[in-house]
Amino acid sequence: MDTLLLARLQFATTTSIHFLFVVVTLGLVTLLVGMQTAWVLTGNPRWERLTRYWGQLYVINYVLGIATGIVMEFQFGLNWSGLSRYVGNVFGAPLAIETLVAFFLESTFLGMWIFGWHRLRRGVHLALLWGVALTAYASAFWIMVANSWLQHPVGYEVRDGIAHLTDFGALLTNPSLGMAFGHVVSAALLVGGMLMAAVSAWHLIRRTPDFVLFRTSLRIGLVTAALAITLVQGFGFAQFGPVGQVQPTKFGQGPEAQELVAEWTTRFGPGDYTPPVLANVGLGFMILIGLTLGCVWFLLPLLFQDWVIRLRFPLWLILLALPLPFVAVILGWIAREVGRQPWVAYGLLPTEQAVSPVGAPVMLASLIGFSLLLGTLAVTNWVLLARHAARGADDPALGRPPAPPTEPAHPEPALA
Repeated sequence: MDTLLLARLQFATTTSIHFLFVVVTLGLVTLLVGMQTAWVLTGNPRWERLTRYWGQLYVINYVLGIATGIVMEFQFGLNWSGLSRYVGNVFGAPLAIETLVAFFLESTFLGMWIFGWHRLRRGVHLALLWGVALTAYASAFWIMVANSWLQHPVGYEVRDGIAHLTDFGALLTNPSLGMAFGHVVSAALLVGGMLMAAVSAWHLIRRTPDFVLFRTSLRIGLVTAALAITLVQGFGFAQFGPVGQVQPTKFGQGPEAQELVAEWTTRFGPGDYTPPVLANVGLGFMILIGLTLGCVWFLLPLLFQDWVIRLRFPLWLILLALPLPFVAVILGWIAREVGRQPWVAYGLLPTEQAVSPVGAPVMLASLIGFSLLLGTLAVTNWVLLARHAARGADDPALGRPPAPPTEPAHPEPALA
């Protein structure tokens, strides 16, 4: 097989698996902030139990998500040395900010939140979770800044065959950024809401004793998913305008696309500058899933009646719909990434010039190794999530009060 194809398959595999962790993390932390804020403001122990239960699932996904991110970064640096060499001075800036400012702060706040139960005041403990959420959004923002530059390079100049950053503000006003970031965030909220609704529906189907608790989380999840799918559709369709302006070859072959292809042919030589059909196929299925998930609005009036919840049929619909948002986010990511081919940086750096100069056997071994490792982490994550979700909210380990100290036993004095 071709080295370039293997490298692209590896990048697609690692980023897709990691992206699943990202959307769950971003979606759940937003819901956690709402539940813990309600607990602090009302003092209702039901909100504390919900925070502990869903917080435990969030922590599991976050920890294993870090591992997948590290694996992804390794293959990113090993397989695409041409990208680092040519555009590293521009592309690396938002990635460095994401790592140093957002990710490190997020991990620090999360660690203090995990171990701060019953040790910090409620307000301080809540502020830490707000810090986790805000830095998570900041992390997603800077990642999208970097990705948007690859989609539409701005604010740079090429000197001595290397791109140099000349206008940092242009990165933040990139026309490929705003709607795409909103689309990703709303998709994460959709995933988090559907996950919460599906797990709650499963417990209600099983008639667990905590009916009131899981009825509450079911409603939270459904309302979040309903609002999020509307935002997903809005941000998604709004991107067709900017895409036509900054990537004329992505979804059509109009006059602008033909002029651009002629320019590229002069600069880079003859070749196929048309994106693969896979981009449009993935986009079509993603739109179909998004429109289908819009039907969640029809479930809201029904599930606010207890007798309808006890019928189970609507609960089964929610449970069976759980894979749909995960499939949709992967298809959307594929449509965005494949749609700019054959470029790593659109119109600036061809993909074939960005791949590392290694042999196909080495790249194949790397693909198999990284795929197995990422697959193992993904399966482990879902097994742990399912296991802890099935245990219910009786007494999650997260936030459990410390056991009172036991008095040491005093041995009987020895007889003389």
